Amino acid sequence: MEKPEAVLIDGEPVAAEEASVSVLERGFHYGDGLFETIACEAGRPRLLERHLQRLRGGCERLGLAVPTPAVLEEELAGIAHGTSRAIVKLFLTRGSAVMRGYGLTGRERPTRVALRYPWPGLDESAQEQGIRVRLASLRLGENPALAGIKHCNRLEQVLARREWTDPKIAEALLFSSSGALVSGIASNVFLVCDSKLVTPLLDRCGVAGVMRGLVLDIAAAAGLCAQERRLDAADLEQADELFLTNALTGIRPVRELEGAQRPAGPLTRQLQRELAAHLAMRGAEAGRG
Repeated sequence: MEKPEAVLIDGEPVAAEEASVSVLERGFHYGDGLFETIACEAGRPRLLERHLQRLRGGCERLGLAVPTPAVLEEELAGIAHGTSRAIVKLFLTRGSAVMRGYGLTGRERPTRVALRYPWPGLDESAQEQGIRVRLASLRLGENPALAGIKHCNRLEQVLARREWTDPKIAEALLFSSSGALVSGIASNVFLVCDSKLVTPLLDRCGVAGVMRGLVLDIAAAAGLCAQERRLDAADLEQADELFLTNALTGIRPVRELEGAQRPAGPLTRQLQRELAAHLAMRGAEAGRG
C-alpha cells in the first residue's frame, strides 16, 4: 500500500513512519469502526457533508460516540489544505479495548485517524470509453443491522478482489446470498431499464455510497425516473445501460461485462454531464467561500 503523505491521530499530526495505534484497538480486533474515503480538490474535501452524514448514521447504528462536526471539518480541511488533488481516508473506531472479549464497558474512548494520499485524478478514458467488469463468485452475507454503513470489516471485499489478476478488469459486481444484485466491490451499480434509472435496494447488505446518493438526487432534480428496488441477474442481463459510481471516480460506464459489450447509453452520458456541472458549481462556491 502506498505510504500516506500526512497522518492525523485524534487530531494530532504524526510522521507516517512513526504513526501507530494501540494493539488493543477494537478496530483491529473486530473491525469495530467506520471509515470514509474522501476526494479532495483544490485543498478542500469534496462532498464532505454527505460523508459526515453517513458517518453520523454509522455511529448511531454501532453506538459509537459521534465526533463534533466542527472538529471533523477542521481536521479534514487542515489535512487537505495546500493540495491540488488528494485522497483522505478517515477512520473512526470504538478505541482501545478496556477488557478482553466482545463486551463493552462504556469506558472506551473512540480513536480517530485521518490519512492523506496522493490522487492523480480521474482516468479520462474510463469515464469516456467505460470499463471492463466481471461477476464475482463470492456472495455477500445479508445483515440488515450493518446494511448501508461503511464499517471497517471489508473481508468480503478482500476475498472478492482476490478472484482475478487481469489489470484490464476494473471491477466486479457482487450478489448477496439470496441472489440479489448489490454493488461492485468498491462501487455502487446503476442500471437503465426501459429508460428508467434503477439501483439496488441496500436494506440487507452493501454500502450506500455518497456518490450513489448524489446521482439519485441529480436524477430527481433533472426530472428523471429513478428508484431503488430489489434487482437480480435477470435485471442485469436485460439492462439497456449500466454504470458504476464511486466517491473518487464519479460515474464510469460499463463497456464490457463478462466479455459482452455494453456501450454507454444516452442516460449515462446525461448523468455524467449533470454530475460534472454539479461538482464544478460546488467547487466554485467553495472557492468563493
